[in-house]
Amino acid sequence: MNLSATTRKVISLLVIAFIFAYPHNSYLPLFLYVPVVLTVLWVFLKYISKENFKDIFFRFKNFETKSIWIGALLAVIVFGLLQFAFMPLVKNIFPDKNINLKDFNFITHNPVNFIFVLLMALIVGGFYEELVFHGFIFTRFEKLFTGKNSFIISFVITNIIFAAYHYQQGILGVVNAFVAGSCYQAAILMNKKNLWYGLFFHSFYDFIGLTFIFLGYH
Repeated sequence: MNLSATTRKVISLLVIAFIFAYPHNSYLPLFLYVPVVLTVLWVFLKYISKENFKDIFFRFKNFETKSIWIGALLAVIVFGLLQFAFMPLVKNIFPDKNINLKDFNFITHNPVNFIFVLLMALIVGGFYEELVFHGFIFTRFEKLFTGKNSFIISFVITNIIFAAYHYQQGILGVVNAFVAGSCYQAAILMNKKNLWYGLFFHSFYDFIGLTFIFLGYH
């Protein structure tokens, strides 16, 4: 498919809009929006931009064992700093607000549901969200913007979109997602653009938060 650069950029923006809007409005059960979005992504990469998943930072052969323990360590550090230092300060600005986690109430003191959601945190939170946001969307903005500030602009806009994607968690959830998302992406970029680092960082961060909910501390 021989498309002009402008046409490819327009289609890129449409795909980004689809990635942002579709999951919250698909009305598909469980997380069945994931294969739909990934299929759209694959079609775009293959037929529109002439790329593949390695161009958005993911290759199976790039897996490194250290990405697991580094991801776990970063998750513990960032979770602790966010939940016990930074977010309490933000809450002082919005004293009547809390992060809305009611969608996960069904895992509280329920081991079966808890294990299922942990698995989904790895597949959806870790793999899917890192691939589509900190892989695909970030690289699209890098192509859209030019100039010496293109990298930082792409970084910030990507994580604003990632944060806004968590709007159902309220303003505090959005702020939390922006900071955490920025950390996930930094981990990818600082490790030779290897998505595995963001994947495990994000997954372990979610594991910690879900464990608190399971134990009733939320």
